[in-house]
Order: sequence, then C-alpha cells, then structure tokens
Amino acid sequence: MSLPITAVTPVRASKSEHEGGGVSERHSLQFGVYRDGDNNLDEAQSPVIDQARDVTQADSSIAVNVEDTTQRDDEVGPDGLLRTEEYDFVGGEQKHVDVAAPQDMAARSTLTRFVEHTLDEAEHNGAKSTWLDLVDHGGGDGGAFQTNISGGKVMKEDDIAGAIADGIKDHAQAHPEDAGRGVDGVLLNACLMASLGAESSLSHAGVRYLAASPETMIAPGAPSEIAEDIARNQDDPAAMAKAMVHRTMTTHYGIGDVKFGPAAAFDVLDLDPKKIANMEQSVKQLNSAIVAAAKNQATKSEIKADGRDVEGMTRSQAPGLPWHADRPAEELYGNLASDTSLPLELRTAAHKAVAAIAATVLAHGESKDFAPFGDESYRDAAGPTVHFPTSKRQIDPWAPKISETRNEFAREVGEATVAKALA
Repeated sequence: MSLPITAVTPVRASKSEHEGGGVSERHSLQFGVYRDGDNNLDEAQSPVIDQARDVTQADSSIAVNVEDTTQRDDEVGPDGLLRTEEYDFVGGEQKHVDVAAPQDMAARSTLTRFVEHTLDEAEHNGAKSTWLDLVDHGGGDGGAFQTNISGGKVMKEDDIAGAIADGIKDHAQAHPEDAGRGVDGVLLNACLMASLGAESSLSHAGVRYLAASPETMIAPGAPSEIAEDIARNQDDPAAMAKAMVHRTMTTHYGIGDVKFGPAAAFDVLDLDPKKIANMEQSVKQLNSAIVAAAKNQATKSEIKADGRDVEGMTRSQAPGLPWHADRPAEELYGNLASDTSLPLELRTAAHKAVAAIAATVLAHGESKDFAPFGDESYRDAAGPTVHFPTSKRQIDPWAPKISETRNEFAREVGEATVAKALA
C-alpha cells in the first residue's frame, strides 16, 4: 500500500451553469461515474471513462456525469498532477469541465456531494432513471474505495450506503419539485461487492438494484456499456439484469495476445425492501440456529466441514489476498439444509434462507473455468456471498482497516456471533 500524501482542501470551481433550473434536454438515463483513481488502479481502471464517452455517442438517450480523482495524463490535466476532474459526456462530447484540488474519494461527504449532483443532473435532463457506477478497490462487506490521500483509508459499507441516502435527501431538500427522485441502481465496480451486506445496506438507502461481482474483479472491470442495457430495458428489470450480466460475462479485454474477462462471476440483485427484509430475517434465524447447534462439539465440527466444502472467494492466483471466508451464500446454506446429521431446526432455517436469498437474484453469470484465475470454477457462485469463517484467521483478516463483521448487517443478523461460535 502506498505511503500517504498530504491532504489538500478542495477548491472547487463554480457549479456548472446548466445545473438545476428545469429541463432543457431529455435523456432517459443519468449514469454517474464516480472513480477513485488515487491509488494503484488509476491507469488500469481509466478505460471506463472512455467507454462512458462512447456510450453517449452510441446512444443519445444516455447522459453521463463523471467525478474522477486521477493523476494520469488526459485531456484535462497532465501526467503526475493529482486532481479531481468533473465533467459531463453528452453525445460523445466532454462538457462543463471543472478541475479542483484532489478530493478524498473514500470520504462519505465526497460521495454524498456526487450523489446529489448526479440527481441534480438527472432532474435537469429529465432522466427516467439514475444509476451510479462506483469504481475502485473493494473489500466485500468491509467497504470500498482506497485512497492514498487519506493513507489508504477505506469507506465502510454502511457509509457508502449512508452517503447515497444523504445525497438523495440533499437533492430532495434543494429541489422539492423533484423530491421523489432517487438512485435506481448501483454498479459497484469493485471486488467482492455482491454480498448480503451490500444488498442490505443499499436497500435501506433506497437503492433498488445492485450490480456487482462476488469475486475479485480484473481492472478495468464491468464495462460502461452496461448503461445501454439499462437504458433499453428500463421497463423490464428481468431483461435489464440479463443483458447486464451477459455483457459483463462476454466482455474481453486484452494485453497483447492475452485476453481476459472482467469478472469470474457477476450478479444483478433485486433490493426490493420486502425481499431484503425476508432475507435478513431468514439469515438471522439461521444464525441463531447455528449458534445453538454449535454448542455440541460434534455438530460444530459438521457445520464447519459443510462450510469448508464451499470454497471462498479470492480464488485468483495473486498472493496474499484474504476474504477466503466470503462464501457463496446459496451454496453454503444449501449444504447445511441437505446435511441430515444436523438438527432439523437448523436445516429448516437454512432451506428458508436459501429461498430468501435466491429471490433477490435477478440474473447471474459464472465461469466454469475462469482462465485468469488458473481455470478455477465458479459454478457455485450464483448469487451474493456471506462472511462465514471456519477458523480464527479468517475472521476480518485485514482488520482494523477493513472489517466485515463491524457493520449494521452483521450486527443485525448475528454474523459475528456465528464466527465466534465456529472459530
């Protein structure tokens, strides 16, 4: 991890003259790209910006607004100068460019302002829906965004969701005539973000759909062309989700003769509040049953064995990656449900949890042999993951900077208690 650099207080240019004040152009989709390039992924993830420009040229119904903290050489600034760029893409053209001192993209307040601005743009453009593309490092239920400017700090999962909720609230207060507008979907273009905790936190923030991978992704990640799939299928969520997954799983990048896809598995999840409440309650009941059953040593050993049978994420060949306890929830709980040596109460609760989680999955794709990760199979990675450690070293291996058990979802469903009971 890079050494911290001195933080600089942002000095922003004035807001774009077109912001607010009613609708002048009509675009069916507002697609906000929030890219944290203040780390080792700056160059590697930057193609999503060019993709976003191309999307607006190919489909005039899509408007894109970008906030990008970067030090790469581009049309706005020179190589090596860390700064925050803001601009719009409309019809393939870059407009309304503002350049400021670098911002901390892992700060909740920075993301809040971006969400508010994106919703302001959506109102101005008369957009039918609004999606956010959040691009950077990810750490599952530990959160995302890692910035050198703050010494490698990561924004917690609850703060990401909280920033989105705050941005929605701030837009509504500033524009009461548009108070009903919210964030329809989030593309969490970062590693390990298709998780039960991410589902839960974003749903409580008012987001309806989450698109993400349960596994580590390969930069530049899911392509910005996903915006086309959203724009074309806004009235058919199932078709939208299927198209988004298909595009991501069939996208191939290349370095010389080496070709690779951005994701070994990818999901679009339905964050309908009733579905999420059912998922949370079923997982909570299952966790209670696991803790009670684990008091018997033989049963505890069997539960752990069922857990180990489901391989965790970070199956890539890169050394030193943690999160091996982030296991596909449906596969894991399915193992528990079918294990006749376990108490009936636990098996029944596991079966209900599988059904509740499956109900949130609109579409998914997985590779049976993902070449970039040594031809590992991801046929079990259908849907979100859950943090389920079977040894002490698997509990929050990168704590205190990143913790998957210190968030609202984990507290609500008793995830930490399960970890302690088993480990």
